[in-house]
Amino acid sequence: MYVIFSIDKEKTGKMNEALKDDLVSRQSIVIREAKVLGEDMEGTLLLVEGTEEAIGRAKEIFEELGKALRDDEAKSAYDKFKAEEDTVANGVGFLFG
Repeated sequence: MYVIFSIDKEKTGKMNEALKDDLVSRQSIVIREAKVLGEDMEGTLLLVEGTEEAIGRAKEIFEELGKALRDDEAKSAYDKFKAEEDTVANGVGFLFG
């Protein structure tokens, strides 16, 4: 399971503090600027992948800092997160092949 939040730039400091939550911090977390991923929005995208319980906790924590992306927006951003991850993995494999 995953959820992606769009966090306003002014709230990234609070986001970093919120990421210290015990349950959420043990999940897979990726943070990228929306523009870097080619998304047509401002701010920071926060991907949290993990258990159903952790996703629920993340929604509680981050709903005051930003909004969870709708299904279609989330799928588009998730695909870009994963494509970037694959590109990095392929580059490392090439270097250390």
